[in-house]
Amino acid sequence: MVRSTLLRCLLLLSPLAVHAQSVSPAVPSATSSPVTLTATVRERTNATQWFAATPHDEVYGHQDSLLRLGLQQRLRHFDYLVELSQSAELFLPNDAVSAVAAQGQLGLGGTYYAANNNNQEPVAASFRQGFVRYHFQPDGDAVRLGRFEFFEGQETTPANKTLAWLQTNRIAQRLVGNFGFSNGQRSFDGVDGKLRGANWDVTAMAGRPTQGVYNMNANPELNVDIQYLGYTRYLAAKHVLVRGFALGYHDGRTGLTKTDNRTAAARALDHKNIRIGTYGADAIAALPVGKNTVDLLFWGVLQNDNWGLLDQRSGGFAVEGGLRFDHVRTQPWIRGGALRTTGDSNNTDGTHNTFFQVLPTPRVYARFPYFNQMNSKDEFVQLIDHAAKSLDIRTDLHFLQLTAPTDFWYSGGGAYDNRAFGFMGKPGNNHGSFSSLYDISADYAINKQLSFTAYYARSLARPWWPRSTHAIATRNTAISS
Repeated sequence: MVRSTLLRCLLLLSPLAVHAQSVSPAVPSATSSPVTLTATVRERTNATQWFAATPHDEVYGHQDSLLRLGLQQRLRHFDYLVELSQSAELFLPNDAVSAVAAQGQLGLGGTYYAANNNNQEPVAASFRQGFVRYHFQPDGDAVRLGRFEFFEGQETTPANKTLAWLQTNRIAQRLVGNFGFSNGQRSFDGVDGKLRGANWDVTAMAGRPTQGVYNMNANPELNVDIQYLGYTRYLAAKHVLVRGFALGYHDGRTGLTKTDNRTAAARALDHKNIRIGTYGADAIAALPVGKNTVDLLFWGVLQNDNWGLLDQRSGGFAVEGGLRFDHVRTQPWIRGGALRTTGDSNNTDGTHNTFFQVLPTPRVYARFPYFNQMNSKDEFVQLIDHAAKSLDIRTDLHFLQLTAPTDFWYSGGGAYDNRAFGFMGKPGNNHGSFSSLYDISADYAINKQLSFTAYYARSLARPWWPRSTHAIATRNTAISS
């Protein structure tokens, strides 16, 4: 029997908190520039009520604080960036991790508490970014070495605003991102390089992710490494952007128990490395049709190699489209689409068929992030409206299902600690359909330094999904001099 479940989430959050690119100076020419100091402050108040998870309702509040200070300069063909951060959590609950393993962590408060050695007020300063970059051309080929943030799928900056929105919100960070919504966030130690032409870009990257995300200490490296190669090209007078890419992932944290649908005993015996290759392509288009704009999107991947002792065979695809009424003053934009990724329906056949999302930023695609894209079917419609000069409104309706009901329902965004696997799973209990999600947000830019977002979500879920309400208030301020 279906039971109505209410999930509420109120966020006052600048888009910078999730989608912010690495702070990098502009590169207009091979000349020097003065030293620039940047500062970003994010204060966020959380209130959570987690229902039906323990004998009593779990209700708590906690405070997030994130300060990022950056120093950058251009010196002819070189530029550099040094950025420090301080992450803090205050008033974390000490009873939001259930003793029942199937219930686990009861909301973000429980996750932050467990990730910081059961500390209710963890605080840490971290070396967020520090790199040197050499530009072979003023606005073209370049190579970067050091610690930096990396956003897979966002190697170019389209001049077309529709393509730019699609790239940032519906393509980038599906597989690799900085987990900008969390308080610890994620960086990479490594090297990346670019080759550019008038209509194309080749980006290569190799790196190791840092700790962070839910752990306030984002300084140490993880025993994980990735390699990425992507080719992006504009077509049809830059109305279409296509990309082909390959991504290698290696997880050497052999002492951790993997999260999958095998029995606990079978998983405890698997101490072999994870090595997964992901190969994919995507395309986005913004096509003028009369006085309106039609958008189209395709994204697809295949995966192989090894999930510990198991063979990896998995994949996924997304298809989306929309129509924006440009002749209307507020430019209403209605979109819809579907995502389907593979799940594992047989936990004894020696093959792991669950799609692996690698190191994404989950909240870009799950704005109330109690789910991710593993073993997932997500059918949605959304409406976006530019209601006023500085006000954008967006509302989504998602119908969420499990591809393999005997597999897990998965959440999380990948490795963030050498002691925690990074993805969490709860048994699907043979329920194919587990949730419908409705949400609405309003983004208001007060000025260039301050923006405000209000977000509300309601979910109707199956009875096996623990119910919750969550409220967040955030102020984000950015200063440069």
